[in-house]
Amino acid sequence: MYAAAFSRFLADDTRLHFAAHSHHPWPDVARDAQLQAWDDAARWIDAKWSHVFDTVVPQAQGHVARLLKLPDPAGVVFAPNLHECVVRLASAVERDGPLRILTTDGEFHSFARQLARWEEAGVADTVRVPVEPFSTFTARWAEAAADSNVDFVYLSHTFYNSGFVVPDIHAAVRAVANAAALIAVDGYHSFMAQPVDWSASADRAFYLAGGYKYAMAGEGACFMACPPGWGERPVNTGWFAGFEELSGAQQGVPYARSAMRFAGSTFDPTALYRFNAVQHWLQDQGLTPRRIRLHVESLQQQFLAALPVAGLTMDELIPPLPASRGNFLTFRTPRAAALQQALSKAQVMTDVRGDRLRFGFGLYHAGSDVDALIHRLARCV
Repeated sequence: MYAAAFSRFLADDTRLHFAAHSHHPWPDVARDAQLQAWDDAARWIDAKWSHVFDTVVPQAQGHVARLLKLPDPAGVVFAPNLHECVVRLASAVERDGPLRILTTDGEFHSFARQLARWEEAGVADTVRVPVEPFSTFTARWAEAAADSNVDFVYLSHTFYNSGFVVPDIHAAVRAVANAAALIAVDGYHSFMAQPVDWSASADRAFYLAGGYKYAMAGEGACFMACPPGWGERPVNTGWFAGFEELSGAQQGVPYARSAMRFAGSTFDPTALYRFNAVQHWLQDQGLTPRRIRLHVESLQQQFLAALPVAGLTMDELIPPLPASRGNFLTFRTPRAAALQQALSKAQVMTDVRGDRLRFGFGLYHAGSDVDALIHRLARCV
């Protein structure tokens, strides 16, 4: 019933979009917000920044704080992409010699690539906990986290290449034995895909996510929810991190006490306009992450009930039932690339990661869309 709200992205009615885990369609209100950002720039020119920092940013912080149940919206800082957050956060670790990092073998490319390069350059020593087998991940993570010889921890809440959801993310945070370690949780595939209450860990760990996927706002609206007192002076810093001190005499390198201590430099605020507009629309419709999640689960169950289709079986589903998963279904099969190409020719948008084929479901789908997906998939034998 909400497909009409995505009319511009879904204008091509011959195409089935099942890649919400990769690039989520934007509702039409996001286009209106895009134009509003342009009009505000034309109206105020350089003075637009007062509006951005007095209105646009606080609204966006408020939405993130509401969705994650954070104690203070000022604990949220924005960045154009998650990689900028990651490298800035890692630079806040105070240590001589290589960083001692604890992570997994299932992290997204923005972190995995940077970590590999740090290791190559000799500035990081890493322990990677295998995500699989899924059934024993929690115990294996806790065992690795009990080693106090760790400076920086990076862990996904929902893993991008499987959809596996860490069963108790707060327990995973508590398992880190080193009380001085910086802990970052990548929530990009959880934020707005499921209800997330971060309040229990808000004073200990950073939560990173953004608008590109289930927040439906596009690229450029990434954020960190920052626990107070942690990482107070990141070495990688931009002039907005000391924005409040610009009018006075500069002594040393001052930092904001709020999450703005992790701010960068001049950015395009348009993405935050889109993010706010989408959040206002969702609130007006009474659409919470829980309601969206229930809708997606019903679509996933409809799809799974039709298996086997085109050779896909329940045995290829990862993680296997009854494990929790994100808003997409992942099938591990040697035919993943061939099926993705066949689906593309059939005007079905999915994506493939190695031997893993992913189907993403969203608010804009109806049961009839899943029926159409199953029908086209059946023809891809």
